[in-house]
Amino acid sequence: MAKHTHIKHLEDESIYILREVAAQFDRPALLFSGGKDSIVMVHLAEKAFYPAKIPFPLMHIDTGHNFPETIEFRDQLVERTGVQLIVGSVEESIKKGEVKEETGPEASRNGLQTVTLLETLKKHGTDCAIGGGRRDEEKARAKERCFSHRDIYGQWDPKNQRPELWNLFNGRMNPGEHFRVFPLNNWTEMDVWQYIAKDEIPVPELYFAHKRRVFNRRGIWLAESDDITRYPDEKPVEKTVRFRTIGDSTCTGAVLSEAANLEEVIQEVAAARITERGNRHDDKRSEAAMEDRKREGYF
Repeated sequence: MAKHTHIKHLEDESIYILREVAAQFDRPALLFSGGKDSIVMVHLAEKAFYPAKIPFPLMHIDTGHNFPETIEFRDQLVERTGVQLIVGSVEESIKKGEVKEETGPEASRNGLQTVTLLETLKKHGTDCAIGGGRRDEEKARAKERCFSHRDIYGQWDPKNQRPELWNLFNGRMNPGEHFRVFPLNNWTEMDVWQYIAKDEIPVPELYFAHKRRVFNRRGIWLAESDDITRYPDEKPVEKTVRFRTIGDSTCTGAVLSEAANLEEVIQEVAAARITERGNRHDDKRSEAAMEDRKREGYF
């Protein structure tokens, strides 16, 4: 158990943050993507409030372009935990004319999620959205506090955040504003995988090596899908791959890998020199792609 001392410290901190959320906010919700980070947050929430059920719903913003394995895992988890599931649909936002569908080979619904997320938060009166973001993922997320204030438009101002000294979290806000809270802010990708291994937390099979038809777009292996328009020279081939992140299938890249179990995944992560979001096609639209989306209200 000694080798997991820092993992235990991170677990204690995250559980403390989740309990602070329950104490300070009236209608929080846990943003759930079906990825490893949100799965770990559900596991932590179960520990934080045991023997009671998790006291807030899961909220999934569905682009309509999810991996089938992700939706299957989400539904199984909801059935097991008995927690309420709220689904915000990007497809419905498109039909209502709230957002415009992108077209062409570079099209993605990932950026469209912002409008759907803000509308879903407003519809359910959510005053705190608990997210699985971590500071090590991407340079814009490195600026995040654990309690991240958002204005009445759902926008994030990195220069207007509260200090967090001695684990004192200030959740005070004006009417119409809300918070995004990140219990895993101080975790790394390695910490997450070591915790999953330690507590034997189930995760989707997408995270482990499997054969899949993929094509290469500017160095990123994207899965063959009816939702993606390929350029003429992008020919699908069968490769052994796994995913380091799970999101919209149109922009989430796979990595060539033979890591078929947790031990091998941990070894691979230890040797990696590219962050897990290095294979996210949407993050490469501009140098400040993530920060621009976060300022508009993205996760």
